Amino acid sequence: MVHFVEEGGEDDRLAPITPMFERRSPLRAPGAGYDDDRVIAAASASEGDAAAPAGEDAARAEKALVRRLANRQLSVSEARAFLAGRDIGEEDVEAIIEDFLARRYLDDARLAEQLVYQGAERKGRGRQAIAQTMAARGIPRDDAEAALLPLADDEGERALDVARGRARLLDGVDEQAALRRLHGQLMRRGYSGSAAMEAARTALAERRAESSGVRFR
Repeated sequence: MVHFVEEGGEDDRLAPITPMFERRSPLRAPGAGYDDDRVIAAASASEGDAAAPAGEDAARAEKALVRRLANRQLSVSEARAFLAGRDIGEEDVEAIIEDFLARRYLDDARLAEQLVYQGAERKGRGRQAIAQTMAARGIPRDDAEAALLPLADDEGERALDVARGRARLLDGVDEQAALRRLHGQLMRRGYSGSAAMEAARTALAERRAESSGVRFR
């Protein structure tokens, strides 16, 4: 079973972060897991360069992105699209993106891991559904594949866990109808056809055995 350390609180919420234009005391980059000394050192290093764009419009756009990230982690693609809609130039957009990447306020690899955790461990979704979610959010393929790699070996086990819970709701339903229904539910959660069918059959067989007084160890 794959296990990730959940970060960022409920779902993909993040700890508040400080707008870089105001140059206040830097906070820990949300979800980055770095110690304060490293974050402070990175912030101090950026004080001497021109990474952050100048101009009131860019400053407002950056602050708006900070507020957005305080509520929900974004991919780089989502952050870029957000800034593009704030009526600032492409150079300012890229300057803000680069600054946020350097500070680890944006991190596609970490976001991909969080999406895998949420999808697999908390929502019982299969590899395909999670991959589609990451693609829709603009996660680069390399980051998505790396985050999905631990799921390759236990898809059947995870599908069976979901199927066992669903099978309890199908008591009294015709055997073939129950199999079709359960198989369809697992497929919609993103499990492969073979994994979904095997899990559905096993879960229903276990449920029938339990109803007849037999207990599986």
